[in-house]
Amino acid sequence: MMNWNKAGLKRVVAGFKRAKILVIGDLILDEFIWGKVSRISPEAPVPVVWVNSESFMPGGAANAANNIHALGAQAYICGVIGGDERGRVLTDELRRKNIDVEGIVIDNERPTTLKTRVIAHHQQVVRIDREKVEEIDDNIINQMLTFAKEKINEVDAVLIEDYGKGAVVSRLLQEVIALAQKHKKIITVDPKENHFSFYENVSLITPNHYEAARAVGREIKSQADLEEIGRSLLAKQKCRAVLITLGEEGMCLFEDKRQSVHIPTVAQEVFDVSGAGDTVISAASVALASGASMLESAYISNYAAGIVVGKVGVTVATQEELLEELSK
Repeated sequence: MMNWNKAGLKRVVAGFKRAKILVIGDLILDEFIWGKVSRISPEAPVPVVWVNSESFMPGGAANAANNIHALGAQAYICGVIGGDERGRVLTDELRRKNIDVEGIVIDNERPTTLKTRVIAHHQQVVRIDREKVEEIDDNIINQMLTFAKEKINEVDAVLIEDYGKGAVVSRLLQEVIALAQKHKKIITVDPKENHFSFYENVSLITPNHYEAARAVGREIKSQADLEEIGRSLLAKQKCRAVLITLGEEGMCLFEDKRQSVHIPTVAQEVFDVSGAGDTVISAASVALASGASMLESAYISNYAAGIVVGKVGVTVATQEELLEELSK
């Protein structure tokens, strides 16, 4: 970006505190076990991890809400947890960060999704997932829709965070998207590849290159392939824009009747990509809600993702870090 454009992005980021986002999706508790490895187990060819500490972080849609809060905006979160200790830990973590948890529904028939990552010497050794991914029932859907209807006039945008854990179902999305359109709200989606039929007529979707390729049944082997996949998704989803993340190659923005724009990564070092997709959709959503163009929002999300992948664990980019990065 030219210097004058970066100055414009800084003005957008400085105004983030006025944005309000409703986050709907799969709530996850991320657990981290931190330790050191000094030997291989005599029982099997696996490392022995000496545990130093443990910590918890909001994950999935809860991480998106955490990112929005860290960027200076306000997040309202709507999702499902179990009536278990994991759910209590997750809501306690969110309350500690001053994130509104009024829209979280408790389902005693399902456990709170837990992802446990074992980290040794800044490297992830193993991840353990404990979850139930059956779709939520009509009673839970109705409670989530009631909350969405109560909040829709207060927010600028609705963010859908789909991890395929059962909370994002067809009926919920149909009614939420119709509700957001009726009230002229921005709708952004971090998609799951087997749910693309749910996301028609939204403002922005942010698939990674694997998800985008699978959604149209075509591999990305060249820039021409990427171009065709982006254009196909635009037409298929009937959305304003598609932002495909490309890992170390940055991201590419597709808008109707405009040339695609490739945005190179700004990450200096990559330690951990966990949660980077949450950061992309969160930063883009807050930027759009703050009046930025789609291209400006994509650039801002790229800078935010560059900050997050330079940290270990599921982390966030703060408004201060983003302003500092844009000042370089």
